[in-house]
Amino acid sequence: MTGINPPSVGKKAEKYSAFSLLKHALTGHQHWPKAWRSPEPKSEYDVIIIGGGGQGLATAYYLAKKYGITKVAVLEAGWLGGGNTGRNTQVVRSNYFYPASTNFFEHSMKLYEGLGKELNYNIMFSQRGVLNLAHSRHEMEQMRRWANAIQLQGVDSEMVSPGQIKAMIPDINMSAQARYPILGGFIQRRGGIIRHDAVAWGYARQADALGVDIIQNCRVTGIRRHNNRVVGVDTTQGPIDAKRIASTVAGHSSTIGDMLELRLPLRSLALQAMVSEPLKPFLNTMFISPLVHAYISQSDRGEVVMGGGLDLYNSYAQRGNIPNTEAVLAAVKELLPCMSRVKLMRQWAGIVDVCPDSSPILGKTAIDGFYISTGWGTGGFKGIPAGGDTLAYTIANDKQHPLIEPFRLERFATGALVDESGAAGIAH
Repeated sequence: MTGINPPSVGKKAEKYSAFSLLKHALTGHQHWPKAWRSPEPKSEYDVIIIGGGGQGLATAYYLAKKYGITKVAVLEAGWLGGGNTGRNTQVVRSNYFYPASTNFFEHSMKLYEGLGKELNYNIMFSQRGVLNLAHSRHEMEQMRRWANAIQLQGVDSEMVSPGQIKAMIPDINMSAQARYPILGGFIQRRGGIIRHDAVAWGYARQADALGVDIIQNCRVTGIRRHNNRVVGVDTTQGPIDAKRIASTVAGHSSTIGDMLELRLPLRSLALQAMVSEPLKPFLNTMFISPLVHAYISQSDRGEVVMGGGLDLYNSYAQRGNIPNTEAVLAAVKELLPCMSRVKLMRQWAGIVDVCPDSSPILGKTAIDGFYISTGWGTGGFKGIPAGGDTLAYTIANDKQHPLIEPFRLERFATGALVDESGAAGIAH
């Protein structure tokens, strides 16, 4: 399994050797085969998906693969995967509290575990575990309840002692005189990290091979409707007709909703992350401290990937702010004193779409033919396979997939919320 093999679906497989790789490198990749086409938009499609990130590409792939709906256009305002999919901290887990969330994200985890083979693309899934730290007796009790709830739902989870944590992370600050002493925690060992770009590229390549048109630099400027049914979109590359349209644009979901006068209970906020200079491998797990408020892992390139809480004001910026950066770095230094003299290499932010109950909004809307995948907050990347799979089912059958029945938009009118703020991983 490799990231450079051409797709086996719909195209003749080409064999690569070390010589051919060297040849392409010496010629500046001038004749390197394109991973997907760059077609001109057609005048009409069966389905239009607005947003070329992981959720949109996965939906397009499963529509074509599972339901034979290949006359599909994925419209991306910028470049493929240039939004939140390419800006997150690549964490995958299914350790949520309520059954609706755990069942959904466990479905996503299982799809991720076989995704590299299915897409014939190395997504670099490292199941190194996701560890949550507790700094007080109250937090320990909360985590015991959390771990028990997950176990009752058939998902792996176990409590760990300070000694076990020290064995997993030798450089962690376990001093009893620490400002926030570590009393224990719990871990989902099947959790881990994945190369986020590879997920987008793998889905894009196979969707393209199945006939899906991926159209970049194509911003949607309006959505046309007749009575209560969508009939097409207006774009910077001209009008396109379709009677089924899905929006998968994360923090810009409210902007798309406004085109149809559809109010969405969302806030758009910047969530920033950062990486250090490359270091020798020293961190073999991914860990989170809800109290000190940082989550930390080390990439295969040696960079330490760090993140924290959301910025505290609504924003469409993709850069975050200095006070939040300082707060994250202070938390990292508290947890890993060995990082005190390490240089920060780069920092960025994504625009996340946060619901009041920290759970996504998925599926049908009151407008015929219009579907949404939004409200992911900080969980959009880990939910890509399940989000695409269930939304494709919903579009193909015009019927809500059972796994996303609890995540309808209507829950905000009925009060049937799925409040996952405690298990979201960061403060919302």
